[in-house]
Amino acid sequence: MLSIYTLDGFCLPREMRVIGIRGIPLVQPADNLAELIVNAAGKRRLAFQKGDILVVAQKIVSKAEGRIIKSDDVIVSERAREIAEKNGFNPVHVELALREASSVIREERVLITETKGGQVCNFSGVDRSNTEAGSFILLPENPDLSAQRIRNQIRSILEIDLGVVVSDTQGRPWRRGSVAVAIGVAGLDAFKHNRGKRDLFDRTLKGSTVCQADEIACAAEPVMGQGAEGVPAAIVRGYRYSQGEGGAKLIVRPIDEDLFR
Repeated sequence: MLSIYTLDGFCLPREMRVIGIRGIPLVQPADNLAELIVNAAGKRRLAFQKGDILVVAQKIVSKAEGRIIKSDDVIVSERAREIAEKNGFNPVHVELALREASSVIREERVLITETKGGQVCNFSGVDRSNTEAGSFILLPENPDLSAQRIRNQIRSILEIDLGVVVSDTQGRPWRRGSVAVAIGVAGLDAFKHNRGKRDLFDRTLKGSTVCQADEIACAAEPVMGQGAEGVPAAIVRGYRYSQGEGGAKLIVRPIDEDLFR
């Protein structure tokens, strides 16, 4: 459990907690993910509360949705083979990345693509970690829909409205190391809008928009981890947010706002 203490606008102490949900079994295709999460939380006497945000790792979402491909089932195209050979990549990995991509942005030393869902990332988010040998995991086809489905299922089980964030880790072009980001959002606004608020010197903020969905995903990451920690979901409690239905798709800059392409 991670607790973060801050001061709000009235100088009252405020606490945000991140509570990992352990005991979720290895997820299989067609599993009811919400049910697995609720049962695991219940066994550890973790009760969901109104206003909680559930952060769920992309890997278990993809597994539940059957987004697992066996290497032996993949026929590698000539283009994928060429990219793989010149960079020392796995040809099957490249092939799957190309299939999931709407465009290739860079193929020298890295394989940066734009996915059909609009994410700009390495290898279209296709990855081999935390899955069986000889298999690859693809991103959910529609992560916002995945988040909404989990939210609806939990609401039907517990009669509680939660925010849900599907998180994944991505690299950054100008900084080393990967960080967690939100690729799916339901039940909360992806952004926190500070326009019109006052700063410390009583000036009006004119253009301050914070991607709170990414911040929430990143806050949960130290508790969830990326490897063998076995904590693929966490509850973020105490964060004040406004509900919204725009989803994580609004986070990705449209091409006319892109600063580098």
